[in-house]
Amino acid sequence: MIFSILKIFSAALIIAFVSWLSGKKTGLAGFLTALPLTTLIALAFSQIEWKNPEQSVAYAKSIFFAIPVSLLFFLPFLFATRTGLSFWSNYLIGILFLVAGYFAHSWIVKA
Repeated sequence: MIFSILKIFSAALIIAFVSWLSGKKTGLAGFLTALPLTTLIALAFSQIEWKNPEQSVAYAKSIFFAIPVSLLFFLPFLFATRTGLSFWSNYLIGILFLVAGYFAHSWIVKA
């Protein structure tokens, strides 16, 4: 139970810090967000909790293939000035792209 609470607070702290930083130093916040901080923490926690190296390697491989697919979320934002869509419209379209990307990721990982 203590380990679960530690995981929750670690993740919450990182998200809260980077969110706060985005209002102060956008470039640094974007860089920190792009770092695989979540991956580093999640892989370590997974290994500590399950003690299964094979599972951790499979998890890391899945993340590797998911990273390019997850960039689909940002496509609408790259073209936001051209499309003139609102933030929330771009956000929703990005989520829809992620859903499509998830199915592509599932297919890639199974292959």
